[in-house]
Amino acid sequence: MLLLATGVLPATAQSNLKEGNNNFALYTKTKDFKYLDAARKLSDAAYQTKRDSVSFRNILLRGLVYSTLAVVDSNRAQPYTADPADIGLSTLRRLTNKPVSTEHEAEINYIKRSLANAYLIKANRAVVSANYEEAYHQYRKVDSISRSAIDVKHNLAVLSTKIGGNEDAIKRYQAFTAQKETSSPVYILELAKLYRQQGDTRSMLNTLLAGREQFPEDKEILFTLINTYLANEAYSAIVPLVDEAIAHEPENVNLNYIAGYANEMEGNNEVAKSFYEKVINLDANNFEGNLELGLMYLKEYIANPQDEEKQNKAQDYLLRANQIQPSEVRALKSLAVLYDQAGDIIQKERVNSILNQLTQ
Repeated sequence: MLLLATGVLPATAQSNLKEGNNNFALYTKTKDFKYLDAARKLSDAAYQTKRDSVSFRNILLRGLVYSTLAVVDSNRAQPYTADPADIGLSTLRRLTNKPVSTEHEAEINYIKRSLANAYLIKANRAVVSANYEEAYHQYRKVDSISRSAIDVKHNLAVLSTKIGGNEDAIKRYQAFTAQKETSSPVYILELAKLYRQQGDTRSMLNTLLAGREQFPEDKEILFTLINTYLANEAYSAIVPLVDEAIAHEPENVNLNYIAGYANEMEGNNEVAKSFYEKVINLDANNFEGNLELGLMYLKEYIANPQDEEKQNKAQDYLLRANQIQPSEVRALKSLAVLYDQAGDIIQKERVNSILNQLTQ
């Protein structure tokens, strides 16, 4: 890569600069390190005096050489007075002499790419060694040097959470998710998780609802939204979502149970029963499904003591729940109520005896 001359330099400096440019050009063609090493020595020689150090051409060559060394010699096998990436970054910050810098835009962009790669190497190594503070520092440099890809910005957000910078991470995820072009289900869920950790349920829900608008087919956003509503006992909000969720995973026992429970809490008893029955069909030994069905039929039997069908169903499901978990107090207490309602004193006393043993 040959550089155009600007200004007047002393003869020795001109010679070093010219040969340095020639050797760097040879390196870019051959990838032979000896030419890069020669370019470095010539660049150093052309950068000795104060006058040399303000020459745009000298600064540019120095930036090209040291930004390249920062990547090629990532293990720092060669001796340096300072880290080549830092030398390259220092020169980049001085290449602002327009219109000369515009004339050499291609070379400056090369320096930026090389430095970004050099700091990316450092960042990745820091991540591998679990040095998250250092990794964050290096990724910040990558981000500041170039218009880095979204994955670099995402890594900064992830690292922020690891080093206790949740507010910084939230701001980054907010920026990602504000636009469809940079948003993704992963970022929506990460932002929602951060809000949950802060106890900010409103912002968590708003994030998930916005995510539903952006990615209406995404299963994980939908499931997380349902679980959030469940944790806050917002059963009326769950009911309209359960059919869509179950369509994703029809044999998900827990999801069918949630659907049953939400509908039961909203007074949709027949719908709730159908979901609980599906729970039991999927898992005959599911305690909660058997118990909830038993309790529902028990309530209906108490409301109508003449309905033997309700009595029998309540007894069948509650006994099954008791068989699955013999020491579970809820099932035993419900059976005691059932037998009391039915006037079965012997069974009532038997169940109460077991309860007394469990509670002593």
